[in-house]
Order: sequence, then structure tokens, then C-alpha cells
Amino acid sequence: MTRLAIFDCDGTLVDSQANICRAVEDAFTEARVAVPPRDAIRRIVGLSLVEAMQALVPDAGDADHRTLAQGYKDKFVAMRASGALDDEPLFNGIAELVATLASDGWLLGVATGKSNRGLAHVLAAHNLAHHFVTLQTADRHPSKPHPSMIEAAIAEAGADPATTAMIGDTSYDMIMATNAGVRAVGVGWGYHPPEELTAAGAHAVALAVADLPHHLEAR
Repeated sequence: MTRLAIFDCDGTLVDSQANICRAVEDAFTEARVAVPPRDAIRRIVGLSLVEAMQALVPDAGDADHRTLAQGYKDKFVAMRASGALDDEPLFNGIAELVATLASDGWLLGVATGKSNRGLAHVLAAHNLAHHFVTLQTADRHPSKPHPSMIEAAIAEAGADPATTAMIGDTSYDMIMATNAGVRAVGVGWGYHPPEELTAAGAHAVALAVADLPHHLEAR
């Protein structure tokens, strides 16, 4: 039996909110658009960029959303090139968790709103890339909660929805899992509160990293 655990990245594997908030703030400032509060920015983590801008500025038009999304990309690239990015640390216990699941026979994947480049940078920085058999990013898929990323991960891994779990910190992850017909497992250390994950369809919510393996399979 092939068991597949698919992780979200931002807010689940790594705490990347500082860089995301700064890039949004700089992009909005340059575009002369009112800068949203950080609580609002944290809520859009996980969405693809255009969809994130739609959520932050719902009254703006499509061209403005795309301009803000490109501005965010430009600011993030400039921050990386200048060495101004803060570390995106793994949440405590994640490295050990990933290694344990892999050694227990789980195939591992990632489904993230990050770009290919951004995800590759994070996995390389934390020496995690070798654990993952499938990587799905915003470059190649519709935004969450569309199930495309999960469906592609299952196909690449040779898995089955019945033995696949999606692990994430946002309601977008939980709805995406439901849309794909896989187990939805929320985590309580990210950017949406546990009660929101449950309302969005989570079958279980792990409040601590050590508790996560217990929730991956239905009991």
C-alpha cells in the first residue's frame, strides 16, 4: 500500500510570514495602494499571487491585481538578491518529523503557493529536498483550493486518494484536500486558527508537530 503525505510549505513546514509581509508591504507602498494590516496578509498565505491580491484588494480590477502580484515578485527577488530576506526557519520538530515519516514508508510531497524557485530554495536551505518525491507549485497549477496540485502529486507518486493525506495550516489547504477526496489534516502552528481548519473540512488538527503522525490515517 502506497501512503502519500503532502505538505503545504509556508506556515506548515517553515515560518515565512516575515518575508511575505515585507514583500507585500513594499509592493503596495510602491504602487501607492493602502498597505493591508499584517493579520490580513497572513490570511492570504498559501494562495497564488493574483488570487492573494484579489483577496487583499477586492475592489481593484484584474490589471491592478496582476500589477500588485508582479510587484510582490519583484520585491521578493530583490530582497533575495540583496541578502535582505530573513531566514525562513523550520517549525520546531519538522525536520525530525519528515525524516521519521520517510523512514516509516510514507512517500512525501509538497503542494504550495510558492514558486518553483522559492520552494527549491527552502528545501535546499534545510536539506530536505531528498525526502520528497513530488513537488507541486503555483507555477504549474491553479491556485488553492483547486485540487490540481494534489491530483498531480498523487499521479506522480503512484498513490491513491484513499491513502493520501494533505497537511496544511490554512482553510485553503483543507478545502483543496476535500476537493481532491483525500484526508485533510490541519496544523495548529500556522496562519489560520484550528477552529477555522475544522470548519473548512479538516478531519483532524494536530496542535503539536509530535502529534501529526497520529492524525495521518483514519481510525
